[in-house]
Formats: sequence, structure tokens, C-alpha cells
Amino acid sequence: MAVMNFSIPRDIVYGEGSMEKLATLKGKKAALVTGGSSMKKFGFLDQAEKLLQKAGMETIIIDGVEPNPSVLTVKRGAAEMNAFNPDWIVAIGGGSALDAAKIMWCFYEHPKLSFEDIIEPGSMPALRNKAKFVAIPSTSGTASEITAFSVITDTENHIKYPIVAGDMVPDLAILDPALPAKMPPHITANTGMDVMAHAVEAVASTAASCFTDPYAMEAIKLVLANLETAFKSGNDMEARYNMHNASCLAGMAFTNASLGLVHSLAHKIGGEFGVTHGLANAIMLPYIIDFNRKFTDKYSMVEKNIGIKDLAEALRGLNKALGIPSCFKDCKEVDFNEEKFLDVLDRMSKNAHGDPCTLTNPGAPTVADVKAIYEASYYGKSMK
Repeated sequence: MAVMNFSIPRDIVYGEGSMEKLATLKGKKAALVTGGSSMKKFGFLDQAEKLLQKAGMETIIIDGVEPNPSVLTVKRGAAEMNAFNPDWIVAIGGGSALDAAKIMWCFYEHPKLSFEDIIEPGSMPALRNKAKFVAIPSTSGTASEITAFSVITDTENHIKYPIVAGDMVPDLAILDPALPAKMPPHITANTGMDVMAHAVEAVASTAASCFTDPYAMEAIKLVLANLETAFKSGNDMEARYNMHNASCLAGMAFTNASLGLVHSLAHKIGGEFGVTHGLANAIMLPYIIDFNRKFTDKYSMVEKNIGIKDLAEALRGLNKALGIPSCFKDCKEVDFNEEKFLDVLDRMSKNAHGDPCTLTNPGAPTVADVKAIYEASYYGKSMK
């Protein structure tokens, strides 16, 4: 029997008003990292800054993190941190802001490192030599606030790199449902299906265990029961609270069990076409469940536990209710030109197969398998 490891976040504060926790932190300087527009628009960035100043800290704001944070952005942020010398890094916003802040933190603590030095598992040096890290998510989706993961885009080569390091798990996660309550419906849908992908992939992962399954299962239940309500009634605070908690629970599952082909393929098609990560996950998920069924009985376990007949069909129905297309050729978010898709298909399939998330997908899929899934999810073909 293999020796395994299970890690949980250092501290989680959750519920309405939990942002107030910032006023209790002890330190001299804090760097706030954000995407910028929505957190400024709704007053959350100003609220966070005032709470940190109430704690006696000098603050700076590092904003402008793009939806797919780039190597250039994290290097820029790290340079600003090195000039300011904070002892707290506070990331507030969507998963992109949180992911970028984690790698800024790395380069702040280790300025001589290159991006290539940290992309391999186990290559991240020790953190917390200069600063501690707080994550405040504005979306119920990535769970970056409690995971050891960050996804950064190499814009020159059109590749998204998932970076994994236990030290990147934040010191404090603040889950205040007031933030995601401001999300528009399409972001609620895409990020909510990202939660579902995390939970479903954690269940099916070859590294899943009796420690990770309960977190993943509860997250699946919460998403099925609350995502459509949060999508249609954005100010329903019970649905927002449950979705925010589901995101965190799914994060605890997948940061220990890892993921699978859904994320491998979504990372690479996102890098090639710029499609939103959660939307790519949502489209991919039913196809990959159908593909994986011959290699695992874990989906049957989920169906029995929840009381549904077919998980993939349930997710197709949920996607439809959320306005998510059933295949990429029908996706209007970006231009999924068929000629370009066919032109990049072989390279994209090879890159997705080499993604670290592929390692824990059941059934040891091949590059040919990955290509077949891409084709099915582009044209809407069955994988059964």
C-alpha cells in the first residue's frame, strides 16, 4: 500500500462579513494584488485596503492582472513587491489574480529565479522568508485560495503551465459570499462549472482516497443543488454561500488528489484560443466522463450517493440550463475557427497529454485518445 499525503489549508474564515479578518493581521506593509476593474467597481478593493490600514499597515495596490495571467505580469508584480518590501501579500479577485499573486510571491522571495526554474513539480523553493499570503476569492470557482496550484500563461508559446507547490497554499483564505454575489450570470456559470470539474476529477483521480472523496462528493452535491439558483438569482445569499463553500471543498479534494484530462485539455485549448478556463472545463466534462467510464467505477459511486442515473447527462442538463454550449464549434465566446482548430490539433493534443494533470487520469490515456476527445468536444460527437 502506497504512502500518501493529505494537506489542508492553514486557516479558513468564511461567511458574510469575514473580510473584517484583515483588520486583525499583524504587520507593517501589505501588497494588494487584483485584476482591478470589478474589485474597484464594487468597493471591495477599497474595503480591503482600509481594513489593512486599520491593522496599522502601509499598503500598495498591484492591479491589472489579466484573465490568463502571463509570465510578464507576475514578473512586473514581483518587481513592485521588491521595491515595497511587504510582509503580507493579499490577493483579492478571481482565480487569475490569486494565481498571479502566488507566483509574484515566489519571485519576490527569490528574485534570481527564472520562470523555467519553477514549472517542474517539486522545484519551488521555500516561501515565507519575507511575507505571508492571504487569498480572498471573488468567484466561486478556482479554489486558488486554498490550493497548491497556480496556472500561468506563456504568451509567446501559447501554453498554460500549471505550477504545483505545497508552500503556495495561502496562510489565510477569506470566503466572504458578498464578493461572488456581484458576479454576472455568465461568470457565475463558468466558475461554478469549474468547481464541478474540480470535484468530479478529484473523485476519479488515480490519487483519490478516503480522505479526498468526502470533500469532492459534498462539493458535487452543493453545485448540483445551488449553481442554477446562483446563476438565475445572483443575490440569493444562501446559494452564493453554498457555492463559495463548494469551491473551497472541491479545492481541498483536488489539491490532494490532483485532477485529470478535463483540466489537461482545458489548459491547452485555453492557451491556443483564449477560451475561459471554466467554460472549457464545462464543455469538456461530459465527454471525458463518458471516455473514462471504462476505466473507473467512481462515477457510479457518485451517482449512487447522490441519487442520479447518469452524471454526464446530469451535467449536460446543467450546462444547458446555464447557457453553456454543448461543443466548442458552437461556442461564441472566442473564434473557434475550424481551420485553426485542425491546424493546432496535433500539437495541442501532444501538449495536453504532457500536462501534469494527465498523470492522475484513470486508464493511462494516449495522445490519440486526447485527440479523439478534442475532436468529439469540438464537433459534438459521442464518446460512449
